[in-house]
Amino acid sequence: MKNRFLLVILALIFIAAAPVYAARKQAEPMSELEEVILEAPEDVETEEGEIEVPQAISITEQKAPTEEKSLKEKLQEVYHLEVEKYDRPTYLLENVFTHKFDEDSIMDRTQLWAGYNGDIGLNFTSGSVGSEHTTNHYDINTINVGYDGFLKNNNADFRVMINISPYSSRNVIQNLFADMYVATNKIPHHRILVGHSRPPVGMEGGYGPFVLPFIARSQISRNFGTVRKLGARISGNYSLVDYDFGVYSSDTYFQEFFPGAEFIGWVNFKPLAKTHGKYGDLKIGGGLQGGHRDNNYCVTGAYIGYEYKRFMANVEWANANGYNGPADHSIDKHASGFYATLGYMLTKKLQLLARYDEFDPDHNIGNNKTREYSVGLNYFIKGQGLRLILNYVFCQNDGTKDSHRLMLGTQILL
Repeated sequence: MKNRFLLVILALIFIAAAPVYAARKQAEPMSELEEVILEAPEDVETEEGEIEVPQAISITEQKAPTEEKSLKEKLQEVYHLEVEKYDRPTYLLENVFTHKFDEDSIMDRTQLWAGYNGDIGLNFTSGSVGSEHTTNHYDINTINVGYDGFLKNNNADFRVMINISPYSSRNVIQNLFADMYVATNKIPHHRILVGHSRPPVGMEGGYGPFVLPFIARSQISRNFGTVRKLGARISGNYSLVDYDFGVYSSDTYFQEFFPGAEFIGWVNFKPLAKTHGKYGDLKIGGGLQGGHRDNNYCVTGAYIGYEYKRFMANVEWANANGYNGPADHSIDKHASGFYATLGYMLTKKLQLLARYDEFDPDHNIGNNKTREYSVGLNYFIKGQGLRLILNYVFCQNDGTKDSHRLMLGTQILL
């Protein structure tokens, strides 16, 4: 019943595209398609502190390619798609919305995509439903539309992405333009990017919204990180270390014209990389954000993450003497926090999560810490391309009433 329901949804999505394909000559029946599992390209770094590089991933392998596949065949590929990698986005309609250029063109391909991540949340405090004392900065509904382009021989790539999600503290134009950059991977093990992007202010703070374990980020990420800035950055990826260094305007979301300069850097060490996963994957990292916007600010952080087969665990800590986050900037406050996450894949598609998250917004004020206790379930129907999410958060507030939040969410990437 689930598979039939999924097929109906995919068919409805393509109704609008049907007239385009109807005008094309029907392709001859193709030979049998062999289903394969998506694998991550080795040279591609993922987010969350690292750079997410959009890549075209082949969904199926054609034994005897002849003519372009029909719309029906592409829908069948999506229906039978199996994904085992959850550390990067999977675009369900990638083969439909990707245009490949002729051999004599400098362009290799372009891809149009769209993504939604959001929830239907229920907030309540002391037995009553409401939002007065709920946890801070829960602006978690994300609607993005992007257009990616790739030059041949990996010479360069670009992304233009708009954000349709409303945000109360920014006007329409400030919130509309998200990623807008050009980049190149021509230098071995390196990527150079210039433009508007999400820098690694913390490990999780640098993650894109479509690979987060929970619907909402941790408190240090919501307050210090998850911002977009205009600047230039270089990242490197070697077997035992990766890094990301950049110089930016201290402005966020085009709100001011160069109010100051800012440096953001992050380094990860991977001591078990040479064992090729025999003992799991261990990542130990740290970083710094420092700059000026009205006054000086500095945020430091550290991270430890470990994955072994179905198990994952991570801990991240951050300390700020003033910060330049998504909600406030250049605040002359000493704030800090940390979170610890545990996760286990109960099956190939079902993941169980638990997290403890503590945040002190101002060390000069006593009894004002906020502690969040979260549990969650992720059901990866088609990897990150189609995912169902259930989260419960108990927020323990020193200065106000305790609160609860129950969230049922979904994620769709086309």
